[in-house]
Amino acid sequence: MLEAPITRNFSHTSFQFRCFPELREHRWILALLFFLCFLSVLLGNSVLVYIIRRVENLHSPMYFLICMLCIVDTLVVTTILPNMLLTLLFNWNHISLAGCLIQMFFTHFLSSLESTLLMAMALDRYVAICRPLHYMDIMNSSMCLRLLLFTLLRSVSIMSTLVVLASSLWFCHSNTIQHCYCDHMALVKLACVSTEKNHAAGLAVIICFVGVDIPIIFFSYMKILNVVLRAAAVSEERLKAFHTCTTHLIVMMCFYLVGTITFLSGGLNIPIATGINTLMGVMYILIPATVNPIIYGVRTKEIRCGLQRLFKLRARNVWSLKVSPGKGQT
Repeated sequence: MLEAPITRNFSHTSFQFRCFPELREHRWILALLFFLCFLSVLLGNSVLVYIIRRVENLHSPMYFLICMLCIVDTLVVTTILPNMLLTLLFNWNHISLAGCLIQMFFTHFLSSLESTLLMAMALDRYVAICRPLHYMDIMNSSMCLRLLLFTLLRSVSIMSTLVVLASSLWFCHSNTIQHCYCDHMALVKLACVSTEKNHAAGLAVIICFVGVDIPIIFFSYMKILNVVLRAAAVSEERLKAFHTCTTHLIVMMCFYLVGTITFLSGGLNIPIATGINTLMGVMYILIPATVNPIIYGVRTKEIRCGLQRLFKLRARNVWSLKVSPGKGQT
């Protein structure tokens, strides 16, 4: 750990991560678990994107949003996990200030994209179930393009402001980041100047995303649940609808709750152990990326049917290739 006198003439330009130091003796097991999670994220999301891309019946706004969610999940995990694995396995834990700020931007930018996509998916399901006759008029290509532009503009503008404010700080104390990646508050804690603007920006991020997206998502699912439960004549269908909505809501609420706590823990002085805070910061990115392909893929009938259709088509092609030489010889 490098130390320096508190002076405005000096500021650290490189940092090192302190990733789960309490589990240092078991870092190989930890690295193996994260590596398996990384593989499952890559495999699950890639398969889901492939199915949606290949099956024409899935070329609709709902599955376009699911496809975008899979891509975002893969990118955000790729932003942090390879570097974490290098830190755990080989102790390659150094990063420049510029590299840290770039990683911070993409981590929070992609997480904010995921939040907006979850909101858009909830609205899409609300229109499809509660206003089915107007679905094609509302959720057309123009609306999808506007949603995409809104998502990008909101996330880029807010996260760029967050990173620019962090880049203006002076880091005169320790250069050790108590985290596995460049989290906003983990870096801001190291500053030796006033960080009021940074804390205010962090709070603004929570208000813009959590304060806006969660009420819209919750309202949409409550309306969907109300319509489905009234329309479903069979108790089994009601139970299935209730289970689906509650599963989506639980996963979303965990994503928002854990993300909010980790994002604000430093600014609001929430007493959380460093190891627990680090674990929450990793899990709120890793868990949604791991379970989303199951929730929106395996449990979706249309995607299961699409996968079966692709398997049958592949099997038919393989069989025809095997049979063709025999026909030629006869």
